[in-house]
Amino acid sequence: MRYMSGIFLLVLMSSPWALTAQHGFEAGVGAGVAYYFGDLNTNYRLNRPGPAAQVFARYDFNPRINAKLSLGYGHVEAYDSDSDNIFEHNRNLSFRSHIFETTGQLEFNFFNYNHGSRDNFYTPYLLGGFTVYNYNPQAELNGTVYNLREYGTEGQFTGEEYYNTTLALAYGIGFKVDLSFEWSLNFEVSARKLYNDYLDDVSTVYVDPDDLKALRGPIAPLLADRSIGDPSISRPGNQRGDSSRNDTYVLSTVSLVYYFGSITCPTITKYF
Repeated sequence: MRYMSGIFLLVLMSSPWALTAQHGFEAGVGAGVAYYFGDLNTNYRLNRPGPAAQVFARYDFNPRINAKLSLGYGHVEAYDSDSDNIFEHNRNLSFRSHIFETTGQLEFNFFNYNHGSRDNFYTPYLLGGFTVYNYNPQAELNGTVYNLREYGTEGQFTGEEYYNTTLALAYGIGFKVDLSFEWSLNFEVSARKLYNDYLDDVSTVYVDPDDLKALRGPIAPLLADRSIGDPSISRPGNQRGDSSRNDTYVLSTVSLVYYFGSITCPTITKYF
């Protein structure tokens, strides 16, 4: 009987079941590119990628479900001068911004994913969660860089500016693959659907330049209206942006991940 139990134990330990109870923590660091889509990039141009980076911790509940908390950075920018749309080209606005974010997300692995497994060592996955991010849109005028939010370019009164730290919906796809039991690579493309439309400082209509000068000083009208060509573009009340569609930014990263967990064998007593 002891001989048979020993054989059964050996078979059990070498079976795929020995890997299915795996869970534990991971930590990773990644780098990649950031893109912006919004009022100054309505046709999804990819010609101005900015740097992106992240560090994160992840907990593996089981081979299919994980939770991840990350700190991220991205730099985004856009220029109307790149657009083929005549109105946008003549509007001639631009912006750039550093973005700092904290994201909490859940991940669903399409396949069972077990570190160190010869069979289940890779999987595509979906992600969803929420991001808190901070941004500061800037533009250059005559060699000087200005923080656009401070100049109320769409007529905001002092103290009534849009929030520059706010919430976004995070969603995306990724792919995980083991390099060894401890190390793996993650490839991820994740978008942030924002709950405001001022990542680029553009959302509603042009305001009267004299009113803006009285509110914010002589530089404000020059930052609000950069138009070229047809002077009627910037007539007060005319469309400057599209407030019905909020802005989006996307981070595309490759991460090196270390696994701190261990393989947990099934409880032997339940089989005897």
